Amino acid sequence: MNNRPRIGIIIGSTRAARFADRPTEWIRRLAEERDDLEVEIVDLRDYPLPFYDESITDNGAPAGAKWAAKMAELDGYLFVTAEYNHSIPGVLKNALDHAHAEYNRKPAAFVGYGGVGAARAVEQLRLILAELQIATLKHAVHINANEFVPLMKNEKDFSDFPYLGDAAKTMLDQLAWWAGALKVARAA
Repeated sequence: MNNRPRIGIIIGSTRAARFADRPTEWIRRLAEERDDLEVEIVDLRDYPLPFYDESITDNGAPAGAKWAAKMAELDGYLFVTAEYNHSIPGVLKNALDHAHAEYNRKPAAFVGYGGVGAARAVEQLRLILAELQIATLKHAVHINANEFVPLMKNEKDFSDFPYLGDAAKTMLDQLAWWAGALKVARAA
């Protein structure tokens, strides 16, 4: 029986020309090389959610039910996020609002990309996730402009930036430990 923690790699952008697919595939490949995590991509494009309205959700209507069910079955999250106007994409915030207890007592890690590696977006995401009782991890991968621009233009590949792989390994090590520990604690 597979007892590895199930981690959702959440793509936080739905833009048609998004860059998110590149780092998502990169981090998925790295995570799948491990034997201590089971990962799956959770693409917000597959969850077309209306703007959150608690009166719809609270009366049992199906808004967000598919999203909430997916969040409940995962043991942790790895958010791949851009930085839009010094914050997270609106679709990601909206999706997060469509569940609550389903997230509780699970860890989250981050791969951010943009001018400053989405550092401001990750910090804002940490604040939101704290309210949802998600344990955010210190280690993250920040794809700054120096890497982001040549990756976006297909002039370079992730292998050209080995320090990103080093950061990803540290982050995934921590995510595996926290996801495993919190899975055991939630079961108890």
